[in-house]
Amino acid sequence: MAVSKTATTTKDMTTGSIAMQIISFSLPLMLGNIFQMLYNTVDSIVVGNFVGKEALAAVGSTTMITNMMVFFFNGFSIGASVVISRFFGSKEHGRLHTAIETTMTVTFIFCAVLTLLGTIGVKPMLRFMATPEDVFPDATTYLTIYFLGFSGLLIYNMGSGILRAVGDTLRPLYFLILTSLLNIVLDLLFVVVIHMGIEGVAYATIISQAVSAVLILALLLRTNDIYKLSWKDLGLDTDTIKMIVTVGLPAGIQSVITAFSNVFVQSYINHFGSGCMAGWSSYNKLDSFIMLPMQSMAMAATTFVSQNIGAGRKKRADQGTVTAILMALATTFLIALVLFIFARPAIRLFSGDESVIEYGSLFIHANVFFLLFNCVNHTLAGALRGRGDARAPMVIMLASFVVIRQIYLFIVTRFVDNTPLLVGFGYPVGWVCCCIFEVFYFYLKYRKPANSQG
Repeated sequence: MAVSKTATTTKDMTTGSIAMQIISFSLPLMLGNIFQMLYNTVDSIVVGNFVGKEALAAVGSTTMITNMMVFFFNGFSIGASVVISRFFGSKEHGRLHTAIETTMTVTFIFCAVLTLLGTIGVKPMLRFMATPEDVFPDATTYLTIYFLGFSGLLIYNMGSGILRAVGDTLRPLYFLILTSLLNIVLDLLFVVVIHMGIEGVAYATIISQAVSAVLILALLLRTNDIYKLSWKDLGLDTDTIKMIVTVGLPAGIQSVITAFSNVFVQSYINHFGSGCMAGWSSYNKLDSFIMLPMQSMAMAATTFVSQNIGAGRKKRADQGTVTAILMALATTFLIALVLFIFARPAIRLFSGDESVIEYGSLFIHANVFFLLFNCVNHTLAGALRGRGDARAPMVIMLASFVVIRQIYLFIVTRFVDNTPLLVGFGYPVGWVCCCIFEVFYFYLKYRKPANSQG
C-alpha cells in the first residue's frame, strides 16, 4: 500500500535534546490523560452533587471492575506501541504497516469479547465485592450501560497508542478535549435537565467515547502518513502478534491481577458503609489525577526507549529513562503538596456530605506523598517495556501490589485494627516495596555502561 514517504505528524526521538523530546511528547499526553480522566470524574461530581452519595459510591465502586478489563486491553496496547515504535525507530515501514493492521484487527476482536464478558458479569462481580444493597441497583445500572458502550474506549485507546508510537501526541489530545467537553455537557443535560439519574452519566460517557473512537478511526483511515490504516489490509500476522504478546501479555496480566487485587481492597472499604465508600471513591479520583504526570512520563519512556533501542542508541535510552524519572518526581511532588494542603476543599467538589469529606481527607493526608515511590515504579517499568523486558516489571508489580498488599491487609484487619486508615494504607505499602524491588533489578541487570552510540 502506498503512503507518503515523509511523515509530517510523527516524531523521531532518536536525536535532539532528551529533556525537550520527553517534555514535548509527554505534555500533550498528560493533558490528554487529564481530559480522559474527566470522563469518570465529572460523572462522580455530577452524581455526588445532584443524585446522592449512594450514587457516588456506586460510580466509585465500579471503577475497579472496569479497570480490570481496560488494563488487560491496555497491556496489549503497550505491546503494540513498543513493536510499532521499534519498527518506526529502525525505519522498517513495511513491518510498521503490518503491525498497525494486525493491531486494529485484534482490537475489534477484543471489543466483541470484552463487551460480552462485561455485560454478563456485572452482577456477579458486584456481589463478589460485597457491594452494599443501597448501592447495588445504581452500580448495576451504571456498569451495564458502560459495558454496552465499551468498544468506543478500546478503539480510541488503541488508535491513540498507534499515534503515540510514532511520536504524535497532539491530535489524540485535541480529540479528548472535544469529547470531554461533550461529556460534561451531556452529563448536565441528562442528569440536571432531564433527571435521568445515574443512567444519564453512563449514557453521557459512552456517547462521548463513541465520538472519540469515530474521530481516531477517521484520522487513521484518511491520513497519508506511514501509519495509515486500510480496511482491505486488516488481518492477523502471526509474527507480529508474537512480538506484541511478548511485551503486552505480561503487562496485561500484571494490570488485570493488580486491578483484581484492588477489588479486594474495595471490598474491605465497602464494609465501612456508603460514606466511607464515597470518600474512598473521591480520594481515588484525585489520586488518579496526581498519577497522570508519572503515567505520561512512563509512556514517554516506553516510546523513547523503544525508538532508541530500535536505532541502536542504548546509552541515549538510559539517559532518557533517568530524565523521565526525575521529571515525574518533581511534578508529582508539587501536585501532591497542593492537594495535601487543600484536601477538604478538593473532596468537597464531589460531595457536601461531612462523612464523605472526613474520609476522603483522611485518605489523602495518609497516602498522597507516598506516590513519589510510584513515580519510579511506573516510569522505570515503562522504560523496561521499551527495552522489550516486560516480564520483570510484571513479576515485581504483582509481588508488591498483589501478594504483599493482600498479606498486609489480612494482617492489619485481623490482628491489628480494622480501620479505614489502615486499609487505605495498603496502597503505599505496595508502592514502597515495588520501588525497592524495581530499582534493585534495574541496577543489577543494566548497570553496565552501554557501548552503543549515544
